[in-house]
Amino acid sequence: MNADLRELLEGACRAARAAAPAILEVYRSPFEVRSKADASPVTEADERAEAIIVAALAKLAPEIPVVAEEMASRGEAIAAERFWLVDPLDGTREFVAKNGEFTTNIGLVEGDRPVLGVVHIPITNVTYAGAGLGTAMRQDQDAPPTAIAVRRIPATGAVVARSRSHGNSEQLAKYLATLREPQTRIAGSAAKFCFVAEGSADLYPRFGPTMEWDTAAGHAVVEAAGGSVTCLDGTRFRYAKPGFLNPEFLCKGRA
Repeated sequence: MNADLRELLEGACRAARAAAPAILEVYRSPFEVRSKADASPVTEADERAEAIIVAALAKLAPEIPVVAEEMASRGEAIAAERFWLVDPLDGTREFVAKNGEFTTNIGLVEGDRPVLGVVHIPITNVTYAGAGLGTAMRQDQDAPPTAIAVRRIPATGAVVARSRSHGNSEQLAKYLATLREPQTRIAGSAAKFCFVAEGSADLYPRFGPTMEWDTAAGHAVVEAAGGSVTCLDGTRFRYAKPGFLNPEFLCKGRA
């Protein structure tokens, strides 16, 4: 990892962690749930966290523009050759359900690929991060970071991470039928990428729409851990697409 990426990775980790107290303050209090134009939910926690992260990233690297989810909902998102992709509260439905399965995602895109990612889990104060092959790490609270890596996908009993609130159950059932004695692990948000990255899951197929800010950070962490994220047909999963809408994809460990 070069010095520039190291500095940006450390700064992105700080930004994600800095937003956590605001998220948890709202989470532990009565809060209003509103609907955006696309019918997805939004809360004060999304907005407060985004403001904290955008300000932190602007201070860290003022030359790098930010594309964030709530910004995009207001029509303010424009991709660049190098830009941040931020989801301040990924898994708002899980936040509303109060099951703890939500994350803060910060990814850095260069060209059409994510080169750096931070996924922070506010409820447990666990951070996953990486910026290039062999750099993936997990930090539990204030303990020193530990290196993580994907595992080889077993021929029998592969663990498949699946979405709690999204996805296509019929397509997932067809996919599971292609595997030998698969196990499933249900979770919300980008945490599913992190399970693959650390080797506690092997596969994460996504059938249904996502946005680039949902996936960039987790994608970068998985690649840093030695895994991959591709379109379902095996082609490269690209970023900076018009509208930031993703195709369906497959995240996997080592074949």
